[in-house]
Amino acid sequence: MSIKHPIIAITGSSGAGTSTVMQSFQHIFRRECLNAQIVEGDSFHRYDRMAMRAEMKAQEEAGNRNFSHFGPGANLLEELQDLFIAYGQNGTGKFRKYLHDAGEAEPFGQQPGTFTPWQEITATTDLMFYEGLHGAYADDKIDIAKQVDLCVGVVPTINLEWIQKLHRDQKMRGYSQEAVTDTILRRMPDYVSHLCPQFSRTHVNFQRVPIVDTSNPFIARDIPTADESMVVIRFANPKGIDFQYLINILHGAMMTRPNTLVVPGGKMGLAMQMIFTPMVLRLMDHKRRA
Repeated sequence: MSIKHPIIAITGSSGAGTSTVMQSFQHIFRRECLNAQIVEGDSFHRYDRMAMRAEMKAQEEAGNRNFSHFGPGANLLEELQDLFIAYGQNGTGKFRKYLHDAGEAEPFGQQPGTFTPWQEITATTDLMFYEGLHGAYADDKIDIAKQVDLCVGVVPTINLEWIQKLHRDQKMRGYSQEAVTDTILRRMPDYVSHLCPQFSRTHVNFQRVPIVDTSNPFIARDIPTADESMVVIRFANPKGIDFQYLINILHGAMMTRPNTLVVPGGKMGLAMQMIFTPMVLRLMDHKRRA
């Protein structure tokens, strides 16, 4: 953690909705005129797209059918921790980009599914913003969560997460349902061992819960809309949270536990703005005082 160079991390699995949270923070950064260094978790994968396919095949031939991006073996977690430490100390560090598609790859003259070269953070930034799979990761050698000043977990109920992934990967990436299902099954051990524990280290968790039938996610024709959902917001430390103010301004909100607020799904974006704006401003105030 760092007062002079704060780090905000959004952690959640593929298809969980971390991009939506990222957009909410970008609105805050823009409105408050903050220069954030964006770091994508995908850029700390160990293998590019073709190399990952080859490694998965090799792992499977060796008897490991559960090798995935969710686990530490497929990621550069020590390098991610080094980046967080360097940024927290000096506002510097090495990062790169992962080029997901042709649109992202074209300006760099590279193929989709590859990484840009490593580069140093050179511009003066107000904070770092990470979005990816391992923002609160920790084991007996690595403790990334310890370096983060504000960590947010995005955790839809598991069936909703699968529905979102199935629809995204089939419609946007052209994968078959069988291929997406195979990915879900392959990742499950790493999901249980390496992702779930992170949500006990976050400062705030957002969990979207559908209020329509999602009992068989593999036949769902549509993703439940915001109006067909509720959002459970859990605060690790509720001290300083004005719950009564949030309930008054977020119509339909209620408290279910002393540290838990439930809001209508359509109010999720507004809730993020109301909750995270003062948190970000507090980090910036501490930075200026330092």
